[in-house]
Amino acid sequence: MDIAARIRSGQGDFVLFAVTPPRRSTPAERLPEIARATVERLEHLDLDGLVLYDIDDESSRNPVERPFPFSPTVDPASYRTEHLGQWRTPVIVYRAVGKYQREDLQAWIAEQNPQRTLSVMVGAASSGATPSVTLGDAQALSAEVNPDLLLGGVAIPERHSRRENEHLRLIAKQEAGCRFFVTQVVYDLNAAKNLVSDYRYECAERGLTPVPIVFTFSVCGSMKTLEFLRWLGVDVPRWIENDLRHTTDPLAASLEQAAATAIELVDFCRRLGVPFGLNVESVSIRREEIEASVELAAQLLAHLRA
Repeated sequence: MDIAARIRSGQGDFVLFAVTPPRRSTPAERLPEIARATVERLEHLDLDGLVLYDIDDESSRNPVERPFPFSPTVDPASYRTEHLGQWRTPVIVYRAVGKYQREDLQAWIAEQNPQRTLSVMVGAASSGATPSVTLGDAQALSAEVNPDLLLGGVAIPERHSRRENEHLRLIAKQEAGCRFFVTQVVYDLNAAKNLVSDYRYECAERGLTPVPIVFTFSVCGSMKTLEFLRWLGVDVPRWIENDLRHTTDPLAASLEQAAATAIELVDFCRRLGVPFGLNVESVSIRREEIEASVELAAQLLAHLRA
């Protein structure tokens, strides 16, 4: 059963791999080569799906200087259509809806095959922004022109730690049509557990069935990468920072920590009866970090399918 069928039936237990399309400044002739390398790197893993991120400038959300300069990327929908046609499993295409004109977004939604494409719609980075298309607009468009297209929403465990209402936001998104959620990178295990628990029991109180929550994991090979994660809003517990700062091999330590966190979340979700997925994110251009991400995905697949 593929991920679209699993999500429609309220099931989880799947593993995804997430990548960012190449930078827009990449020479056009290199794009097929990059896509081919991605497919070759991942094809032996037997993944359930691929995730393509849609990167937006988030400086309006965080005024602090970005550790890595923002660089626009190729549109993920175009990159998938033109260069990833050989990918055999469904693809979850992110859409930062505020970047697009209504007509263009509507046309893209209408032409998608719901068996091959799922989408995570992302709203503006800042509440002060006035985009041409809001998240609510995009969800309504999808329901109108392609109601079978599975829509996902973003879940942020760290926001739940600060405001204690992220589970209510998830339920509101679910009632607006979201059939699954994808978290930002998880380093704080307790924050993720608290969100799952509150969501589970709020659903029970309202007579709702929980939809799959896909937990995202990423390896961290340097303190600069750790700084960037924090800029993005990811809470990294001090003990993890200490491990990464003082070890001779931060990449190996990060991989071990991510795998342990994922496995504990798997057990927790199974105990509570909340469907889940695992998503390994690889957005680095460093070969060592890419290879470590592939190894993490392999370990999580082996654990789920043991």
